Amino acid sequence: MALLLSAPRRSRGKPLTGRHLIPLLAAVTIAIPAVTAVAYLLWPTWTPKAPDNNERLPVSIGQTVFNVPERAFRVKIQRHSGSQERIDLNFLYPSLATPDAPRHVTAETVEDGPQPIDRIFLSIAAHHDSLAPDILVHTIYPRYLDATLAQPQDGLSIRAFRDGTPYAGEDLFVAQTPALVARCTREALTPGMCLSERRIGNADLTFRFPRQWLSDWRYVAGVMERLVQQLHPLQN
Repeated sequence: MALLLSAPRRSRGKPLTGRHLIPLLAAVTIAIPAVTAVAYLLWPTWTPKAPDNNERLPVSIGQTVFNVPERAFRVKIQRHSGSQERIDLNFLYPSLATPDAPRHVTAETVEDGPQPIDRIFLSIAAHHDSLAPDILVHTIYPRYLDATLAQPQDGLSIRAFRDGTPYAGEDLFVAQTPALVARCTREALTPGMCLSERRIGNADLTFRFPRQWLSDWRYVAGVMERLVQQLHPLQN
């Protein structure tokens, strides 16, 4: 009995030998990269995503498709892809970048109030077989123009519309190279504004810009052409 009591007790916690540590270290080595990869994939991205100023929406006007920058829309309800009857856009001049969010406007008030002079405005609408812009220039407008012919200045001719006509108080500007046709109000209490129209497919495009820009009319014509190519690249 004494011998049994004096016998050394076996330790309950047997220390791990090198032979046992090798598999454990191998498992840890394999697990660390896997855990790191999972954590990287699941870790939330806290950096806010900057809005894409160049994101474009495909919009069909009279079955003619235009790729429109989302921030170019002036009327919020129009800011969607798909088929629409009309859209109203604006771009910074001369960069054609899209401006910051405008004040609240509706389809009824979009043309009200003074217009900034650092922007070019563009309305695109289905024409529904109305008179084409070139027919207006060659057939309708000449009926109302004043008989006085002014000498072209720097390649740009100007003709006044007669008083008592539907276009009284306006002038017609025409150039050949590059092509430009613009109907402009005259400078008064408010700056004169110009309209320049063209037809693409089943849609009519109406540009609006300050009359004073015509002092560099070739550049204005180039900006409008560049904008058309951006919105409707297949147009020749």
